[in-house]
Amino acid sequence: MKFPPSILEEIKARLPVSAVVGKRVRLAKSGREWKGLSPFNAEKTPSFFVNDQKGSFFDFSSGKNGDIFKFVMETEGLSFPEAVEKLAFEAGVVLPKITHEAQVQEEKRKGLHEVVELAARFFEAELMGERGAGARRYLAGRGLDGEARKAFRIGYGPPDRFALRDHLAGKGVDAALMMETGLLVHGEEIAVPYDRFRDRIMFPIHDSRGRVVAFGGRAMSAEVSAKYLNSPETPLFHKGSLLFNHHNARKAAHDTGQVIIVEGYVDVIAMSLSGFPQTVAPLGTALTEDQLTLLWRMSDEPVICLDGDKAGRKAASRAIDLALPMLEPGKSLAFAILPDGQDPDDLARSGGRAAIMDVVAAARPLVDMLWTREVEAGPLDTPERRAAFERRLKEPLGQIKDEATRRHYRREMDERLAQLFASSVPARPERGREGGFQQRGGGRGNARNGWQNAAPWATGPLKASSQLTQSRLMAGRRGEDVREAFILLALASHPDLILRCADEIADLALDGPAAERFRQVLLEAALDDSLDEGTLANRLAQPRVREAQGALMAVTGPAERLKLVQDADPESVFDSIRQAVVLHQRARTLHSELKAAERALADEATEANFAWIKDVKARLETIEGTEAMSGE
Repeated sequence: MKFPPSILEEIKARLPVSAVVGKRVRLAKSGREWKGLSPFNAEKTPSFFVNDQKGSFFDFSSGKNGDIFKFVMETEGLSFPEAVEKLAFEAGVVLPKITHEAQVQEEKRKGLHEVVELAARFFEAELMGERGAGARRYLAGRGLDGEARKAFRIGYGPPDRFALRDHLAGKGVDAALMMETGLLVHGEEIAVPYDRFRDRIMFPIHDSRGRVVAFGGRAMSAEVSAKYLNSPETPLFHKGSLLFNHHNARKAAHDTGQVIIVEGYVDVIAMSLSGFPQTVAPLGTALTEDQLTLLWRMSDEPVICLDGDKAGRKAASRAIDLALPMLEPGKSLAFAILPDGQDPDDLARSGGRAAIMDVVAAARPLVDMLWTREVEAGPLDTPERRAAFERRLKEPLGQIKDEATRRHYRREMDERLAQLFASSVPARPERGREGGFQQRGGGRGNARNGWQNAAPWATGPLKASSQLTQSRLMAGRRGEDVREAFILLALASHPDLILRCADEIADLALDGPAAERFRQVLLEAALDDSLDEGTLANRLAQPRVREAQGALMAVTGPAERLKLVQDADPESVFDSIRQAVVLHQRARTLHSELKAAERALADEATEANFAWIKDVKARLETIEGTEAMSGE
């Protein structure tokens, strides 16, 4: 079976090799690679290596190597089509049916690549011709000589409305293909389609395989409203999923362990010529989730180069908000702030490699930038403003999905808050022997910030209220959890849903021992191709399974049991399961956060820590209320 190359590339782009291999091999970070014991031979010293940047594994003990498809084939005994289907499912990629129409579509994609490549060659030739003289002078003034033009395939789109169209038509290219690749402007009100890029310096945009898929054009005339113009979205080009110079920067990023992000095409070229070929740029938009994923495959802590002005701070803020939910252990961002009034191109020309190295070496971690953003948002001279500052600072931390990372961010911010507030806080006044008040520590303090940091009522860690402790939210701490019980029992009452939700069952974090035992039975059942009510009933009839099922039934209430009957509407049950899974995940996260807040208050009895506990408890109560309403 033949799969379109574009589909295979998309699967590999979504699944790092370390993620696929890590399910079978215990990997440890080794420089810019991962290493572990060979899955093919028994050994005591690791000789198996994985490189996410190259998208491959290599086993020195057996000589085997390849990509994720080869690894799955070798370790699971699957054929290539089976490996592709398995990994496509994990990556969330829908495989097209291998039909005649699909083959025609893939051939069409090849044709589109050929059309864009012909356009790139046309633009290159135009730059070196008579009409490109002005563009060559401009590029020379920017320090982009013949070497840069050749390495980045810079070209020029002449001002004629039909220059490219007529050239491609002379090569036998149909106008429909020119329009589909975004090279021509067309529409209902446009009688004759015309060239999109006119009188512009052309920068080809490549995919990860180094193929030209689109263009960015810089206007030569100052009177044009759009200084930079990119190709529109096409079957080949999705600007939020690509990075300019990604195909060149991957190897350099692997060699240096670093990737640098700048704003524009010229900045990328200038940085590369200055000795930083690991530089990339987004394509005319703010950084996207897909682009950040690409960056993290190149380096654990990409460095974003930003201007020090208001626009640069705004860009940094957007990058922070984008990255926070995606942070995980070892994955973050750093921010290099450029001197005022200079962009990377200016810095490269004025100071060269040494100046760039100094700026990059001084890059600040994301946690610093988040702190600075909120500190600079307003004065902190009243209790209300300080409280607003704390809220602004801590609210974004709730977006961090990884529990360990979120916990460390909370702790870091608490420490910084304590230091900031303590540095300007006078001691709490105490009553003197003659009835007056005097300051502890000699009475010195900051009159502008005269407030007390320690909470006089906080003598130890606060406990959850009796109402919360007795609620369903806390049931998992005493044994079986009612929500876990409902999810598993509801699946067991509808065998079709077990197959539909197998991945969710496997990923579900459980507390109860009976729930864990019952979950294993459902997962084993999901592997049965002939699963039906009869085969499932046989599995559930085993003594230990019946015992686990009884323990789960014991914690369910009337509202849950109404949905456990076999004649209940499967889609309604599925929706209830999905909602229960979401609430379960949120509640677990909040329980972990509550523990962290209690520990923080035990370590340091501050208003901030007490407010944190109150906030977490309020969110827990909200979840309980949501679930109570759904069960009515």
